[in-house]
Amino acid sequence: MSAETELKNADKVIACAIARDIEAFDLLIEDMETEFDENWGALTFEAAEAALNSDIGKDLKLVTVAVDKEDEQDLTPVANAIRAASDRGIKVILVPNELNTVALHQLMRMGCDDFAPYPLPEGALHDAIDRISNVPVPPPAAPAGVAMPPADTTRSGIVLPVYGLGGGVGATTFAANLAWELQKISENENKKVCILDFDFQYGAVSTYLDVPRSEAVFEFLSDAAATDATGLQQAMTAYKDRLDVLSSPIDALPLEFVEPDGIQNILTLAKSSYDFVIVDVPQALVSWSEVVLEEAQLYFGVLELDMRCAQNALRFVRTLKAEDLPFEKVQFALNRAPKFTDMSGKQRVKRMAESLEIEFRYHLPDGGKPVSNAGDEGIPLAELAAKNPLRKEIFKIAKTISELVKDDAQ
Repeated sequence: MSAETELKNADKVIACAIARDIEAFDLLIEDMETEFDENWGALTFEAAEAALNSDIGKDLKLVTVAVDKEDEQDLTPVANAIRAASDRGIKVILVPNELNTVALHQLMRMGCDDFAPYPLPEGALHDAIDRISNVPVPPPAAPAGVAMPPADTTRSGIVLPVYGLGGGVGATTFAANLAWELQKISENENKKVCILDFDFQYGAVSTYLDVPRSEAVFEFLSDAAATDATGLQQAMTAYKDRLDVLSSPIDALPLEFVEPDGIQNILTLAKSSYDFVIVDVPQALVSWSEVVLEEAQLYFGVLELDMRCAQNALRFVRTLKAEDLPFEKVQFALNRAPKFTDMSGKQRVKRMAESLEIEFRYHLPDGGKPVSNAGDEGIPLAELAAKNPLRKEIFKIAKTISELVKDDAQ
């Protein structure tokens, strides 16, 4: 019996599983039977487009599209099936099995409403169906004897992005340590701090703070525009149970994987749940870069004293001014700044600032070997080398920010 015949003969099919070979997805079959009993059918990719555009699928409410590595050779029939379902208003859940991130990104943009990775974790399909059906998803059960607190959405935090104007200038080191210093300063004042790693390809915040990356981040980013505060909390991991971290995904994703409205929603949720939101942004300027700048109270631009950073800073400044973006929010931080006694270096800093028509608001000293050691060990400088000159300067910046927030609140 063909997959299409199975679909025709169902009394009232409200769901359908589409795959090249549905038998290769036995866990999906089990979950479909659990969710829909006998009211679901199966289709091959070749039969799906025609079936979905005919009366056969008139009662369909949902389809799951299961794909694996073999389908990567030609995604056209998969894409056609997704479009046919989406055009008819049928909800689509993608079920990828070891699909590369580029193919996954392409298929999600074709019209998928959600995804559940294969092999399916316990309850993953049920949760995905709940999400696209606008049914609230309960938070995951806490360990025995531990109560999971509800998401706190009573705050009005400030957004502090950190942008590196060149690779290796120390932007992520600055962001991670700034977040930790703010957390230490604020913890006695019932204030909360988080750091968001928006470099979806090669973000290193999780490495510098030694927190694990999880599949939950990919799921969260896939539905960024529609998620809520609970979804944000579920995607977070914590450093020493004190600093919440949204790590970069396990696999590298295109920077445009999240649309501007998704980034806007993430920042809105973070501001309502935290008092300080540090954002480590990628060097590349993308469609949502403007959203981050607009939401920022201060925007740190980290660079070094070299020609590469000078040229990048010039392009960056021109772009902001040409697009009439809030350039005044950007505060430049010169990393590995010359020492006080280095008169030649100080003259170079002055000439660079004058030629770019910018001001170096912060001069970050070279912290030397302890900085790279801290990054390798996943420990903030305050915990490994509290007297390090770079750590002391970042602490001063965090203290200033904290005091300014207090003054504004009074």
